[in-house]
Amino acid sequence: MSSGNNAMNGRTGRSPLPGSSPRLSQEFAKEDVQKKYKHAFVIHAKRRTSCLSRESESTPSFLGFRNLMVLMLVVSNLRLVLENFKKYGVLVTLSGHEYRHQDVLLGWILYLLVPCHLFVAYIIESVAARQAKAAVARIKRNDDPRTRSQSQQRERRTFEITWTIIALAHGVNATLNLCIATTVVYYHIHHPGIGTICELHAVIVWLKACSYALTNRDLRHALLDPAVSVPLPDLYKSCPYPNNITLGNLSYFWWAPTLVYQPVYPRTEKIRWDFVLKRLLETIIGILLIWILSAQYAIPLLQNSLEMVSTLNLAAIVERTLKLSTISLACWLAGFFALFQAFLNALAEVMRFGDREFYSDWWNSSSLRSYWSSWNKPVFHFMRRHIYAPLVGRGCPKVVAQIAVFLFSGVLHELLVGVPTHNIIGVAFAGMVFQLPLVAITDPLTKMESSNGRTLGNVIFWVSFCLVGQPLAALLYYFAWQAKYGSVITPRLWS
Repeated sequence: MSSGNNAMNGRTGRSPLPGSSPRLSQEFAKEDVQKKYKHAFVIHAKRRTSCLSRESESTPSFLGFRNLMVLMLVVSNLRLVLENFKKYGVLVTLSGHEYRHQDVLLGWILYLLVPCHLFVAYIIESVAARQAKAAVARIKRNDDPRTRSQSQQRERRTFEITWTIIALAHGVNATLNLCIATTVVYYHIHHPGIGTICELHAVIVWLKACSYALTNRDLRHALLDPAVSVPLPDLYKSCPYPNNITLGNLSYFWWAPTLVYQPVYPRTEKIRWDFVLKRLLETIIGILLIWILSAQYAIPLLQNSLEMVSTLNLAAIVERTLKLSTISLACWLAGFFALFQAFLNALAEVMRFGDREFYSDWWNSSSLRSYWSSWNKPVFHFMRRHIYAPLVGRGCPKVVAQIAVFLFSGVLHELLVGVPTHNIIGVAFAGMVFQLPLVAITDPLTKMESSNGRTLGNVIFWVSFCLVGQPLAALLYYFAWQAKYGSVITPRLWS
């Protein structure tokens, strides 16, 4: 018997260890049976489910399908590239973008003059700071505790009157900035690209001036009446009001990659110039990619769509919108990376700006609300701090405050799109307003226990925003531009 076991173990090449468990011995015996009876060993030994079934114990990986989708996306777009080349040839040239010298000259003038409104805001705040310091000095000179509270109340009333005057001055200054820039862009700068840069710069400076005025208003109030005011953040203690009212402090805020003013920001220790050069190179590559995609693919597709839009051929418009969605999505993603990841990080590194969360993982957004709060953090922080939070703090319902934010954002979007294209047709504004019902639809999906709701919300986001919204808006604004001008250099009616 021993020799038989040894012979069998010799055939398998292994032997059970001395003192091994019965289960281990059974496994060795099973392997021996499989070696001997090759057609009789058990395959279906237990109940199992298909890996794609709901009853499956573990979810399989879909990495292979993801690779297939990427491959199909590359192949399908490569086909479009070859089709475009056969039909049009190379359309990208260094002289492909025509512009008037007047547009360039006015663009430079606006670029140099618009920031002057920030320094006007500094002069206004300097006057307010001197008034606040004088009020604090008067309160301190009053040594009688019985009348000190009355003195503080008088200074509080004086502060309210003074703030009305200061707010009026800030409002006039900021409004003039935006009105002058918008008028020049709409009536005198014909090229939409140059006009967009000028209008965007004016809107950024306007938002910064508003934040500068509103933040210093609260800091001044805290200085005059510290017992009533909410304690200020510890970060501000290194530069208390009014020590922050300096040209150096304002100049840093002017160039800092944020729209929200603070006397103090988290800072890095040094500038990594190699990091700056890499981010600038990425910015240039992103801009070149957008230029090539626009000139070679988007413009011919838009031109071929004019007749369909003019005749309201709905089926053709849907087809062109879907065809344009791939190009617009590629341009948008390239622009997002070039601006938020590359340029803003380069600017933050030069300014030693520490908080660089300019975006979060918006591509995983399961609702439109989470998208708008994660894809453009500088604008989101401004809206939350200076519009949403003050409205809610004054007793406004949260829903009404959210509607006010989207309406305000819609006005800004129309300024940034309608003014440079000289066609204020309300498409950009309507696009922001239509976000409200989508927010109401996708918000309940995020609260579902299963992941299906979040997946559906993410699909709704991609379809509504990138497959329909952006390409349709581009189609409508391009049609309006061609109907009005037909060229980026010579204004004329399109026939």
